[in-house]
Amino acid sequence: MNASTTLLERMALARESAPATRRAILQAMLEDPDRTLEESFEQLAERSGSSVPTIMRTCRDLGFAGLREFKLALAQELALGGSPLHRRVNIADAADEVVGKIARSAAASVAGVRNQLDMDVLQAAVDAIAGATHIDIVGAGNTSWFMATDLQARLFRLGLSATAWADYHLQQVAAGAQKAGGVVVAITHVGGMPSLLDAVDIARAQGAKVVAITRPGTPLAARADWLLGLTVPDDAVMHVGIDAYLVHLTLIEVLTVLVAQRVGEPAVRRLRGVREALQRHGVDVRTHPLQSWDGDGVQRG
Repeated sequence: MNASTTLLERMALARESAPATRRAILQAMLEDPDRTLEESFEQLAERSGSSVPTIMRTCRDLGFAGLREFKLALAQELALGGSPLHRRVNIADAADEVVGKIARSAAASVAGVRNQLDMDVLQAAVDAIAGATHIDIVGAGNTSWFMATDLQARLFRLGLSATAWADYHLQQVAAGAQKAGGVVVAITHVGGMPSLLDAVDIARAQGAKVVAITRPGTPLAARADWLLGLTVPDDAVMHVGIDAYLVHLTLIEVLTVLVAQRVGEPAVRRLRGVREALQRHGVDVRTHPLQSWDGDGVQRG
């Protein structure tokens, strides 16, 4: 097969000689590649009248370890067909098409977070954050700085000792003040900023552990005690585009809820106290009922 053959062309060729069940899977994928990116194993199996194991074998026949790797390759290829403004949009698309394509793309990115996370690693990272003597949160670039401050505000409200650092020099100073029992959460999609890597190295030398939110295979990922690895297709405009924003924000929300569960009632009391203090001063007066988890695991308003 020619090295320049596209993935869609390879799928079409494979369809011609595939057994009936795999041919149905390939046909379903080719008929609506965008929908394929959004579907789970089970949804694709139902649409193609096949099974999850058969979908896995079909992906392997195409040279991929599984559906996730296949989807990433398909998303990269579809990105080439879009406009310079967005990887899924054609330059002549009408406004309703633009809205629909961008919304579906965003939803697919968020939906893909679950399949990319290792639950054991995630739980270990949550335990480390919940039990840390102090948490320093560092990011590289405007987007990652925002993520760092957002996570800091959430953890602080749960009663944890957490600080977000934007200045590169202060990141390294804070890392030098870390110690065993402390945790550094490093956030960067690119994963290779030298100053951030220096801060991580310093913190590790002081005995702190590192939770990394970045792409697998980056220099930061190699330094992590717990890697929460998230990969998204390249953006047509910016090196770090909306897909990276959304998956990182989704992961931060997941971390916040899991850490709150891990801390338990003290976190609930802290959240209640913060809300009541703000309400007394006329701030945040329109809020939803505070959620709590009692001893029998039942969630109550």
